[in-house]
Amino acid sequence: MADAPEFTITEEVSGSKGRYVARAPGMPDAEMTYSVTSPTLIIIDHTGVPDEWRGMGVGKALVERGVTDARARGVRIVPLCPFAKAQIARNPEWQDVLA
Repeated sequence: MADAPEFTITEEVSGSKGRYVARAPGMPDAEMTYSVTSPTLIIIDHTGVPDEWRGMGVGKALVERGVTDARARGVRIVPLCPFAKAQIARNPEWQDVLA
């Protein structure tokens, strides 16, 4: 796995939609989007990682942040996004947040 540049992940929420965005200087944004279906349930619907980020663990970091935040908020996750679903399947310690 290549080393990722130092990046930050921020959450942006607008109504029933949200996303986590990974940003680093000189790099395009990577994101994971979700829909809020209830106060206790979100659906991860897309993870987009530009080619410049591939193989650096940024997509996994986005999913991990979503899982961590869901756990802290008492929210369950339905991972419709194939990437997020695969990451959660590979990390048994994240599966407590599955709906």
